[in-house]
Parts: sequence; C-alpha cells; structure tokens
Amino acid sequence: MVKLTIIAALAASACTKFEDPDIVVDLRVIAMEATLPEQVIDVDLSNPPPADQLLAQVLPTRVCALVADPSFERDLRWSMTLCPSASNDRCDDPSYVVGSSVISDPDGDPLNPMPEPQMCAEVPADSRLLNVVLATLNGDSLKGFQGLDYEVLLEVGGVDADPSLDQYAFKTLQLAARVPSNRVANNNPYLDTSFSPGDTGSQGLVAILDGVTDFPLPLGRCVDDCPFPGDCHFPEFPRPSTAFQVTPGEEVELTPNEPDGVHEQYFLPTTDGGAEMFTESLTYEWIASGGKFSTGSTGGPRDLAGNPAPLATTWTAPSAQDVPNGAEISLWIVQRDERYGVQWYESCFRVLPP
Repeated sequence: MVKLTIIAALAASACTKFEDPDIVVDLRVIAMEATLPEQVIDVDLSNPPPADQLLAQVLPTRVCALVADPSFERDLRWSMTLCPSASNDRCDDPSYVVGSSVISDPDGDPLNPMPEPQMCAEVPADSRLLNVVLATLNGDSLKGFQGLDYEVLLEVGGVDADPSLDQYAFKTLQLAARVPSNRVANNNPYLDTSFSPGDTGSQGLVAILDGVTDFPLPLGRCVDDCPFPGDCHFPEFPRPSTAFQVTPGEEVELTPNEPDGVHEQYFLPTTDGGAEMFTESLTYEWIASGGKFSTGSTGGPRDLAGNPAPLATTWTAPSAQDVPNGAEISLWIVQRDERYGVQWYESCFRVLPP
C-alpha cells in the first residue's frame, strides 16, 4: 500500500477547476512494490525463541518505486528509509536509510534510449529490521496477532530542486507468525503477459475500440517503442512503432485479463483460536499522462449479491484542439491485492495528428 503525500492542490486555471488526479502532469510517485510484500515465520507461541533466531528465518526484500516526472527533463535524487509504521508521512525512530542515489530522467530521452532507471533498495534482514519490528510490536495493541506492519519511506525530488518540493510515499511490508499452521506468505498479483514471437502485445491487457474490436495492449514505455522485452536497447534490433494508435477524442475501453489463480486464498487467525479463509480481491489504478478516464479505480470486493466488481475503464484520448500535432501518452496500470502486493504495467498510446 502506498500512502501519497499531497503537497499542494494545484488549480488547472485561475478558476476553481482542479487537475484530474488520474492524469500525471508533474513529479508523481505512481507505485511502490516489494519482492516479498509479506513474510511468514515459524514461532512456538508457548515458548518463543530468542529474537535473533526468528530473524534468521527472514529474507531481505527488494523495494522499488515507479516515478514519473513529465514536466521536467532532469535527474532525480531519492532515498528510502526503513522504519515502523507511522500515522503521518514521515518516519518515527528507529529508522535506517537503506538506499539512496541519483537516477537519470525517469521518462527517458527518445533520441538516446536507455534502459528504464531503477529506483530500488534492499530491506536488510539484520539488526536494523529487528529493531524496527520490535518497536512495531511494542506499539501494537494486538501484539502481532495478525502480523506486524512496517514501512519503507521514499523521498524523491529534482537534483537541484528545493527539498520542500520533494514527494513522499510509503511501502508497507508485513511480518507474521505462521498462525494458523496453514498460513502462507502473500505473493504479488500479476496478469498473464506471456507472448511468443510474432505477437504484437500481451493478452494481459485488452483494449476495445468502437465497442467491437479487441486488441492486446502492447506493454512498454513510449520512449522505448520496441516489439519485445529486451529488444529495446540494442542497435542491431529494429525499433518499429508499437504504440497503440488512436485518433483525437477516441474512446478506448481497457480491461485487465486476470489469469486463473491470481485471486489467492489465505487464512487469518480469529480471536477464538480458529482460522478464517479469505479470497483476495484485486484493484486496478489507472493513470496516464494525458486524456481522461471514466474511472481511475476498478476492481475490489464482490457486491452484496456476490457479483464481481467491474474491472474495465474507458480512456478518452485528448482532443484535436489539445494535441494539434498528435502526442504520445504514457499509460500506467497499478494492480494491488489486499495484503500489500503490488504489480505495475506500462503502455503507450500514440494519438495521431488530426
């Protein structure tokens, strides 16, 4: 789960109309994900072992952030800090910086294509994590009964920008005891993005034009514009146009194609000593660098009648007046489950000149 800090509400004009939160116009933390969003360890609650023995069961996890900065061509400085869960947008003690660096412009340069810059840090399985977990345990009224949440705070801003304009986001992680005995750790959600030579895209995301035609939506950044993962950054491979082409003002219905098994079943302990089984619901956040969505969030739990939540949204391309020379629009889809699992995907629309 990512908790974004709203630094200021920006007016779209001199009137009281505000910017669309689903459209990225400036520096934005779009999502954060971890290779291990949850870890489950074996604990004898009747005779708990020393903390260092429990820590030996914990693995390091890699936390990465997806950031867009369309308003500037600039490098970004960033840092990630491990700390207990907090009710505000800053870290409480104990806290430990686990990564920091400078990355090149995250939106890339189409004239000098390079691999997408990585904004990642490793959360260690050492005394720093132990101190954070113990501090979290001391502040937990349930004493870790259903798991202990801790966080990684991201701070990001322009290399030469005023730090007061930095953006902040938290990635929440969880450590839990194997109670009940059939409790297993959560995995990140996913879509089926497999392909074979000759495919033009992925069946994981389906686009419908004019209400009748289904297309697999190609994945990849606009700046890469390549046919298959891994082909983008080698000069011996051609770089054909693979962006999804639309006309100004055209509507595209977008639907994630969920594979079998992506809704995990999991067990949590109950206060009477038993266990209850749940089935994950998944949500989708839809974000773009232009145009507009019918809704920026889809999915979620079933309704009271047991019907599944709608997954589709409709994206409307910018008008000819807004993009008289055409435009390339980045699309981000953030898939989330109920237990801090996150997966993101990126695609590209090319709005043709009118």
